[in-house]
Amino acid sequence: MPKTKLQDAVFTALMATLMVYGMIVYNISLDLGGVSARSFRLALNELPLMAAIAFVLEFFVVGKLAAKLAFTVVRPTDRPQIITYAISLMIICIMCPTMSLVATVIFTGVDGQFIANWFDTIRRNFPMALLWQLFAAGPATRWCFRKIFKKQLAAQAAAQH
Repeated sequence: MPKTKLQDAVFTALMATLMVYGMIVYNISLDLGGVSARSFRLALNELPLMAAIAFVLEFFVVGKLAAKLAFTVVRPTDRPQIITYAISLMIICIMCPTMSLVATVIFTGVDGQFIANWFDTIRRNFPMALLWQLFAAGPATRWCFRKIFKKQLAAQAAAQH
């Protein structure tokens, strides 16, 4: 969807923020034994650092790699939705283990259980990351992006025809 570097940065910032916030709420809720208003408040404390890390990773490394991987299974002529889902899946396959590694280092530390803790974090987070991305954060980000760049996207579409 993004066509310019600015659009790409805004899209990535929106996506990283929504994904990270949702995943932090999920993990805090697991620790607290359920979702509560407290889960949402506590997640705000971790959001700035984790969203910044996710933005840098996705904007500079993961986004490009995920697109390359996605186009090994889809073609540019496929329906745009299929391409979007393929790229989203590849981003999850890269970002979930990577962000789980970051979270494990920050919140658990590096000790004799580090690898086990990291793998357990991936195991817990991957299904939720997949569902959150495909059914909540992804659609919400695309909707917000289209609202923010409505005029630019219309002008770009008109210029192509």
